[in-house]
Amino acid sequence: MVILDGGLATHLEELGADLRDDLWSAKLLLENPSVIRQAHLDYFAAGAEVAITASYQASIPAFVRRGLSAAEAEDLILLSVHLAAQARDAHGSGTVAASVGPYGAYLSNGAEYTGDYDLDEDGLTDWHRDRWHILADSEADLMACETIPSYTEARALRRLLAETPGMRAWVSFSCRDGEHINDGTPLRMAAGLFAGNPQVIAIGVNCTAPRHVLSLISQIKGKPTMVYPNSGEVWDSANRRWLGLADPVEFGEAAAGWTAAGSAFVGGCCRTTPEHIRQIRAHLTGSGTP
Repeated sequence: MVILDGGLATHLEELGADLRDDLWSAKLLLENPSVIRQAHLDYFAAGAEVAITASYQASIPAFVRRGLSAAEAEDLILLSVHLAAQARDAHGSGTVAASVGPYGAYLSNGAEYTGDYDLDEDGLTDWHRDRWHILADSEADLMACETIPSYTEARALRRLLAETPGMRAWVSFSCRDGEHINDGTPLRMAAGLFAGNPQVIAIGVNCTAPRHVLSLISQIKGKPTMVYPNSGEVWDSANRRWLGLADPVEFGEAAAGWTAAGSAFVGGCCRTTPEHIRQIRAHLTGSGTP
């Protein structure tokens, strides 16, 4: 069992960062990189064994749109990996996974939740290629292809993986229910793109409601399974509160069920914190307390 980290942006906001920006957490690579390193350290201290870098939204087109040169953008993408590596080294152990976020994150129009794109497979391959090779040549241990909402985008990433035969990766889809990724493709079909690929260490789901996770685990065959859902919260306007697995103890209990169902990697995504990861560690080691 491998414990991943939790929501990087969520914890950065807890540490005082203002992420109201199209670059989201990647804007801190420009403004305050030390707080990113601290967030990684906090997750390692909570029991995470993997730090996922702040490169989810750190693409060359996004930084160029902000006014930087392509060379400056490349330096910032590499910085995202270096910050996670620094935290790992300070902690004394761990793995650095370079986040490869979806094209929809760059669009900043909600397409990462639908997979409704204006590029075909060739276009998506070309869009991802520069960042892909920068991260593949970095000090990262592996690539985290995450929050993938589109079957076409998954095919594009498969092509890029073949361009870097020495790099390992995981592939994690965002799903709209217990059987389909966000563009409507059955998860079983999307996962099948990578089931026989020796470079892929795991296939899974993230940024997905916890209530769908057990069903989704059963859709993945041929590789170890990973799950790092969001908290599943929805706004209850009548009672003015969030409903879901926001409570870290409940999230830890649910994580124990996901591992019992066969998931070999478990962590959290949006609105999960180091305390959620601490509770996952506690429940998986059987202590019941952090």
